[in-house]
Amino acid sequence: MSRVDGRAKVTGKARYAAEYNVPNLAYGHVVGSAIARGAVTSIHTAAALAVPGVLHVFTHENVKGLPWFDRSYRDEVAPSGSPFRPLYDERIHFSGQPIALVVAETFEVARHAAALIRVDYAHKMPQTDFETQWHSAYTPEFRTPLPKARGDAARAFAAAAVHVDAQYRVPVEHHNPMELFGATIVRDEDGRLTVYDKTQGVLNVHGYLCRVFGFAEDELRVVSPFVGGAFGSGLRPQYHVFLAVLAARELKRSVRVSLTRQQMFTLGHRPMTWQRVKLGAAADGTLQALTHEAIAETSQFEDFSEAVVNWSGMLYRCEAAAFDHKLVQLDVNTPVDMRAPGATWGVYALESAMDELAAKLRMDPLELRLKNYAERDGNEDKPFSSKALRECYRQGAERFGWGRRNPEPRSMREGTAMVGWGMATGTWEAMQEQATARAVLTADGRLTVSSATGDIGTGTYTVMTQIAADALGVPIEHVTFELGDSRLPAAPVEGGSWTAASVGSAVKAACDKIRERVLDLGRRIDGPSAEAGAAQSVIDVLRRAGVQTIDETATVGPSKKREDYALYSHSAVFAEVKVDEDLGTVKVTRVVSAVAGGRILNPKTARSQILGSIVWGIGMALQEESVMDHARGRFMTHNLADYHFPVHADVHDIDVIFVEEHDDVVNPLGAKGLGEIGIVGVGAAIANAVYHATGKRVRDLPITLDKLLS
Repeated sequence: MSRVDGRAKVTGKARYAAEYNVPNLAYGHVVGSAIARGAVTSIHTAAALAVPGVLHVFTHENVKGLPWFDRSYRDEVAPSGSPFRPLYDERIHFSGQPIALVVAETFEVARHAAALIRVDYAHKMPQTDFETQWHSAYTPEFRTPLPKARGDAARAFAAAAVHVDAQYRVPVEHHNPMELFGATIVRDEDGRLTVYDKTQGVLNVHGYLCRVFGFAEDELRVVSPFVGGAFGSGLRPQYHVFLAVLAARELKRSVRVSLTRQQMFTLGHRPMTWQRVKLGAAADGTLQALTHEAIAETSQFEDFSEAVVNWSGMLYRCEAAAFDHKLVQLDVNTPVDMRAPGATWGVYALESAMDELAAKLRMDPLELRLKNYAERDGNEDKPFSSKALRECYRQGAERFGWGRRNPEPRSMREGTAMVGWGMATGTWEAMQEQATARAVLTADGRLTVSSATGDIGTGTYTVMTQIAADALGVPIEHVTFELGDSRLPAAPVEGGSWTAASVGSAVKAACDKIRERVLDLGRRIDGPSAEAGAAQSVIDVLRRAGVQTIDETATVGPSKKREDYALYSHSAVFAEVKVDEDLGTVKVTRVVSAVAGGRILNPKTARSQILGSIVWGIGMALQEESVMDHARGRFMTHNLADYHFPVHADVHDIDVIFVEEHDDVVNPLGAKGLGEIGIVGVGAAIANAVYHATGKRVRDLPITLDKLLS
């Protein structure tokens, strides 16, 4: 089934947060700090205020009456620490931090006036160099606790016949969705505000704004029906929506604030991370010792952490394992979740180390993984609810032609290009959160289902429509799914690959309730013979019963039986690269990804999720890196000319296989989610293929030609 929102998007009918035009709309432009650490000593706004059409300039000097408790600013996915508070005081925490908002009658005037503002600073040397700050690394309170050590990993490593002890460095990455962050605040005659915001969680933004500004719940509404990509950057309320609501409240009129592409680089990012993986194995490839350490960056004011090392403890069978993860505080904005947070970096290091071990053993990389295949999650000593990874390996290898691989590095060529084949495993959690959905069936056979979830391009509209139609046996075209509105039934932020499992289960439950009501009406009319039930026309039953509307709401959360199992999706990724021997340029010519993600609700939108993830994996391996000028504490690659990611010319043959997998534990739908699993393992498969092609192991992403030629 094609996307139900597809026509609206390609015709321009779909409106995004910064596209709602209303009468008397004012425009705000953000002024960012020119330093990364220190304080504003004075801010000169007279020239800006003198520009005709300028309404106000908000700074920390004239914004008063906001709460000072951390809890007022802490959103539902915030890490521990003290959340950032825009325009709260003179202190500067990171480069580009908003220090003023110019509001004017037009966008052009606001931007011009913003350029006239002059700021004096008390500057301090920023600490943004990750490598020089390791001495200050500390162990935080992790959102996902570290796995407990098992056995004596150090002793087992020393006694092993074959060793790998490697360090891997991965850079800062920025999300860069197509749609810039923006918010349009519409104020009605009674002073109530409707906030059109780019977000992955309307209820998260709603709660945040109500706490910060003291609104009653019904005084403010957050709406976000369409999002032009977010990938985790929209999980938390970003500063633009705070500033827009601040201006609308103070000026008592509708206001829009949208960020520039350069300002997008002042938001959170995937954190730079150093990792060390130590593997010890017997001569036959049996893993005997595993140690995985990580040091990652966070801000000076919050303890953001990802589950980086945890994946190593459950992906392969090993009786002696140890884990460590520390953070380093830098003068940057707090990192935020980015597609497959933690797993993208952690599995890259593990799967690269496994490839290094296979090379030392002179063993096929796929054979090594099968040799150490885990039937249970070693971290928690639980069976998997389902695990079709063996079949992923088999189908992926067969489709790719892995059996024709010459194992010797630099042994495969095509003209002047060295050809490399690499593979890796991927995994991601199959999570479920509590969610509520409402379903309303009318006598004309129309079904409206709603939940305050989001659709960031993943196909939520489509999948929920399918679930509802399937549950009640009504035509797809008679079903409408509503989302992205804080007035709708509660749902978690859209992230973690849990939306289909969480909201979809609630949608199914609400529709099942309606189905039972319809069946009950049929029994009352026709007696026990009505047990044929669904074969009856829903419309006919309602008409004969004289019922115009059936309205049901259901709330569904994780079942207790989930607690006895380890719940994960899995994948096997195979990649082919061609490396120019003289120039060191790398082209990814083929990728095959075999995914076991439980029940696939819509193969078409599911394939799109994996395709997009693989493209991002290509960027992760070869291109993406946010480069910091440590003297200024500023990201220098802050536009799409300098921050590189794959374009059409970089993307070639991608083949996606969905491996059949039945799971009646994970959730009522049997779906595990696909938003994250597609990227995990891709970077490692490409890096391993580059080694196979060149014989050179690059452990510092991205793999650029200078690293291959040096």
